[in-house]
Amino acid sequence: MRYPEGGGLTAERRVFRERIRMEAAEMFAEGQDNAAVAKELRVGVRSVRRRRRSWHEGGRQTLHSKGSAARPELNEALFAVLEQEPAKGPVAHGRPDQTWTLARIKTLIGRRFHRTLTPSCTERAVRSF
Repeated sequence: MRYPEGGGLTAERRVFRERIRMEAAEMFAEGQDNAAVAKELRVGVRSVRRRRRSWHEGGRQTLHSKGSAARPELNEALFAVLEQEPAKGPVAHGRPDQTWTLARIKTLIGRRFHRTLTPSCTERAVRSF
């Protein structure tokens, strides 16, 4: 399960889930049906169907973990640009008044850098100015 405020799976839990997916790949190769795989691995049939489709399209390597699901933070270069944006003022960014809010800064980051940050990540960025 993914959590928007920086939670999510630990590294150990990601490894555990990847092992389950690899077991599923072996079962797919043996020709077992979705219901049997779901029952054996104690997962939902919909998850098995999604994994089987992925396995069918790209093989076993598509079932490997892709790492943390954490949302991206801004790198140093983008952060340097972001530091200059509030100085232009909210009006320059299409706002009707001169008030910056976390929601407005979050929207600015999304529009300017095509990144989606959580409110807590946005707050950390603002505190760094």
